[in-house]
Order: sequence, then C-alpha cells, then structure tokens
Amino acid sequence: MRVLVAGAGIGGLCLAQGLVRAGVDVRVFEREPGADSRYQGFRIGLDGPGLAALRACLPPRLHRLLEAVTGPLAGERRVVDQQLNELRKLGPAADGTAADRHVLRQLLLAGLGDRVEFGRAVTGYDATGYQERAGGRVEARLSDGGSAVGDLLVGADGVGSAVRRQLLPGAEVVDLPGNALLGRTPLTERLAALVPGAGTLVRGSGLSLLIGRMEFRRPPRLAAAELAPDVELPHTESYLRWVAMLPEPLGPGPEAWARVRDRLLDLLDGWHPDLVELVRRSDTGNSSPLTIRHARPVPHWGTGPVTLLGDAVHAMPPSAGQGANTAFRDAAQLCRSLTAVHCGEAELAAAVEEYELQMLDRGFAAVADGLGRLSEFTPAR
Repeated sequence: MRVLVAGAGIGGLCLAQGLVRAGVDVRVFEREPGADSRYQGFRIGLDGPGLAALRACLPPRLHRLLEAVTGPLAGERRVVDQQLNELRKLGPAADGTAADRHVLRQLLLAGLGDRVEFGRAVTGYDATGYQERAGGRVEARLSDGGSAVGDLLVGADGVGSAVRRQLLPGAEVVDLPGNALLGRTPLTERLAALVPGAGTLVRGSGLSLLIGRMEFRRPPRLAAAELAPDVELPHTESYLRWVAMLPEPLGPGPEAWARVRDRLLDLLDGWHPDLVELVRRSDTGNSSPLTIRHARPVPHWGTGPVTLLGDAVHAMPPSAGQGANTAFRDAAQLCRSLTAVHCGEAELAAAVEEYELQMLDRGFAAVADGLGRLSEFTPAR
C-alpha cells in the first residue's frame, strides 16, 4: 500500500511519521520550497489527547526530545484591564503542553528524508475509473507537471486545500470580520510577569490582547544535539506569543509589519508600560496580520481514494485552542486505520470510511466550540 499526503504541515507530517513507523509506504508533497521558507506561526497548546496522538505517531526515540523542546501550559487564566488590574479569573487550565509550531514541524521532519518532496504541490487528482484500476489507485497531479500514484491520497494541505476544492467543491471556508495581529516577543523577566499562569487576556477599549508563554524546557538546538544528534532543530529562544484582536483592520491590505505595529502602539497609548513594551519589542520577522477563518460543516462525501485531515476539512478559529490537537487526533486515527489495512486486518475503503465519519464529528464539534468561545476574546465594535 502506498499513501500520498498533500501538505507537509504538522498534521500531514504526524501522519507520515506514524505510517513510516508502521512500515507503510508514504510520500509527502509540499508546495513550499523548503522547511524554512516562511514564518510558521505561533505557539500552540497541546492537551492530553492531542499530545498522546502526537506521541503515538512519533518514533519512541524522539519522545524525550519532544518533552525537552516543549514547555508547561498550566495554571490560572486571568482577565485584566489595560493597567493590569485583575478583572476576573477564567479558571485554571488543565495541565497541557506548549509547543512552538516551527520547532515542532522540524521535529516531525526528522527521519522522513526524501519521503517529503518540497516545491511539489498537489494541484489535483485523477480518480476516474478508480474501481476498475488494478488495486484501485489514485493519481495525484503535481505543480511541476509530474504526478504520483498511490492507493490513497490524503489532503492535509491546510485551509486553502486544493484537494478539498476538487473533492468538495461546495465546501465553504468563512473569513470572520474584524482583524487580528499575531506577535512574538522575546521572553524577559519583566515581561514574563504578564503571564503568571496559563494565559492572560487584556481587555481594553476596542482592543483585546491575548498573551501566552512559550518557555522551552531546554533550548531546542542544544536538546537535539544531546538527545538525537541526527535531528537539526532551529535556534529558537523562549518568547511570549500575543494576539491583538480588533473590531476593524488597522489599514487596507497587507503592509510591512513595522508600520502595522506602530499603529497598534498608537492604540495602546496610556496602557500599562509593560504591555506597550510587549508590542514594541516584538520580533518583526515572526509577527504578522492574522485572518481568522472557519469551515462550515460538510456531510460525509462517500468514501473513495481521497480523504482529508486537519484544517483542509475542519479549519477552526484559535479561540478553543483545538486546531493542532484535532489534526493530531485525525492523523493518529487515520494511521491506526491504515496500519490495520497494511496488516491485512481491514479493507481500505471500510477503514477510511470509519475514520472519516469519526473525524467529521470530532472536527466540526471543535469548530463549533471555537466559534462559541470567540466572543470571549473579541472586543466590542
């Protein structure tokens, strides 16, 4: 059996790691030219089921490294005003794990080698005559004019998924109104006090700031050198991740982050100096405007040689912190299903259908949860 994966994001790579561990032939095709070609996003929080799913797919030799290059995510979540006066508590977060998306992606690439092909996006597929083909195979079309043939194509190519557009042309992804700015600021002793627990929400007039801490247990590059010398991780220092939520965009279209940051600083005039310092010291290379989207629910499409995973099917707002967790659970479940097929314990179509039905229920329940909680963080217009 050969599995083709569209997209080398964390969900697709988690699936690939699990399939390699099970002895299944897998190939991953990614549109980006390389693993470091763009900013990868912010700190993510992993809950118990999400972390367990990730560990189930990773080879055991990388488990100690995963522990070393993540951080704690626990303690009280609080709401404060713009002078840092506490307004209320949201309750303690269940013990979780904070992970940097870029570091985690590099870890998930470890050992995959030439199974991951950068600069070759899946642009579509041909499943004509699927039932009549020997072995029921599907052909993926690639952006460089090439193609690849496998038994199953998994669309893990994110919110703009080309695989989803062909499989589910009527599926909708909705851009939510308002504006969000994503920032990353080096962690200092002074700024660390802004987040004494799992997270801090700052409520201001027409503006909210969500602040979380990404404090690595060990520096990623040094931890890799000791625990898994064949794995190369980036030199990433601990930081605060923050998201500014505004009811309206700061300006028309994409702009240089430095200019957007300066206008945000104007809005923070009179706020507590530590909050102003948080934004002023943000890393311009790792901060950006952020569009918040969500997918509308879709019915089961009828199992065939193509399926979907993660944001490619159930993109969700970050307000419930379930995007990465749900993608890892998708990956682990699909890996178990395909492993059973590989071992002769299940038929491919039945195994994939069972995965899809559970994935749709789980994924769109998480979307609804995220939408229900979004108002907690969105400022009034």
